Amino acid sequence: METLTLVGVLAGSLGLTAIARRFNLSAPLLIVVVALGVALIPGVPRVELEPELILTVVLPPLLYSTSLESSIAHFRANLRPIITLGVLLVVATAFVIAFVVHLLLPDLPWASALVLGAVVSPPDAVTAVAIGRRLGLPRGVMTVLTGESLVNDAAALTLYKVALAAVAGTAGSLGHGFAVFAVATVVGVLVGLVAGGVVELIRTRLDDPLLESAFGIVVPFAAYVTAEHLHPFGSAFSGSGVLAVVTAGLFLGHRSLRASPATRVQDRSVWASIDVMLEALVFALMALQLPFVLDGAQHAARDNGTLALSAIIVLLATMFVRIPAVFLSSYLPRSLQLLRRTKHDPPPWRSLAVISWTGMRGVVTIAAASGVPADTPGRAEIQLFAFAVAVGTVLIQGLTLPPLIRLLKVQDPDEDARDQAEELAARKVAQKAAHERLHELVRDQLSTLDMEPEKMKRLEQRLERVVDTRYRFAQAAITLSGEERRDSPQAQFAKARRELLITQRAAMIEENRAGRLDDDVLQKVLRELDLEEMSVTTTLTNRMS
Repeated sequence: METLTLVGVLAGSLGLTAIARRFNLSAPLLIVVVALGVALIPGVPRVELEPELILTVVLPPLLYSTSLESSIAHFRANLRPIITLGVLLVVATAFVIAFVVHLLLPDLPWASALVLGAVVSPPDAVTAVAIGRRLGLPRGVMTVLTGESLVNDAAALTLYKVALAAVAGTAGSLGHGFAVFAVATVVGVLVGLVAGGVVELIRTRLDDPLLESAFGIVVPFAAYVTAEHLHPFGSAFSGSGVLAVVTAGLFLGHRSLRASPATRVQDRSVWASIDVMLEALVFALMALQLPFVLDGAQHAARDNGTLALSAIIVLLATMFVRIPAVFLSSYLPRSLQLLRRTKHDPPPWRSLAVISWTGMRGVVTIAAASGVPADTPGRAEIQLFAFAVAVGTVLIQGLTLPPLIRLLKVQDPDEDARDQAEELAARKVAQKAAHERLHELVRDQLSTLDMEPEKMKRLEQRLERVVDTRYRFAQAAITLSGEERRDSPQAQFAKARRELLITQRAAMIEENRAGRLDDDVLQKVLRELDLEEMSVTTTLTNRMS
């Protein structure tokens, strides 16, 4: 892929993302539709997806950023459905699709059919999670979808390697396949823990937010490559790079509470920007593979009409195999439910319906299909079916998921009330702790400094007002309705404060233009004003809107 072409694809996909955000559309859907249209224009340079680029450069940071934001407590609480969907359903889907393809194309070897099953088995939750956040899905549903996306790629890619070995005639028994999977899991988790521990150790000794974020960027690539290149029991066994990345991300995300505020703020900005860029790029690359898929179908030794019909059947089978699996895994007798850790009732059927319809496939499916060796029997059919499944699920399920969520009204009516009560109680505790610490500081200062008691008292009162004002802001944001928040004194104060900061910035810039303020001094002052305005803007958008 030429560098200039890749830059053009990235720029175009980011432009479409901007349009989607401006009009509250789904960016992945818009990018896929436009890219499909562009791919069919004669004379447009072809953009061939390179599997190694996706699996080693694009996938690790996407998984890492998601795992950084994931809660270990939520992950552990939903471990059973996450493992059921992210591992067991992936394996089941692979074999079901392999069986369907073997029925449709009897002369296609079973091993090749299993390769296709492994390729299309892992859903990509990027689109589903984005839609769910926008429409306010309950936290439990979002945790399951996010957790599933963190482990299903590992299961699918491991099964993919086993299936390719079967095609090449180097695969062993069924027990050998289980051993490959077990080694990949254990080695991947260990590598992730070691990588996370090493980076955590380095970070605690740096006290430099810029370098700490730089080390964080290296983590997903180092963890992935290290795990994939470790072969503890021979070349057939290797660690799972995906699990290494996810484990390192979960570990460092949990330990981020110990990081400095500057590091946490910088990490959020860095990974948010990386996410937007890579997600836009991968959906564009996925859709731009259309010419290669069509060429492969034309050169296949089968009737194109039969192939098209088979592709549609495989697409429908991939979509609908998930629906009964989701419901059965939740309503089976308790003794048959794996990893059942609580005695809670199954989730509402509305939540299960949404989860069962979030099976959109993504760029991992296309990348794995593109990486199938050229001498694999049925390679053209595998790539055609994988493309049909990936694009078809994104368009069909991606377009229908928002109306489904609205129709079923999948919400937890008590979740917001619980969150508000917990936040208010925690802020009250924080306010009390701050007052107690303030009194201690005042006593210490009076005993060590020669300061008049009246001056110290006024200083104490000022600091108390700062603490109490912050609490009142939060209290108003939690207890008032949206309209009341916009009209509250706290909101008016925040708006006025923002206007004053804008005025100060304009005055500083004017001083610089007049030659009375050096550029370096201007940048220093602007950084301070920018940080303060970001704080005020966050208060206005997150609390008072």
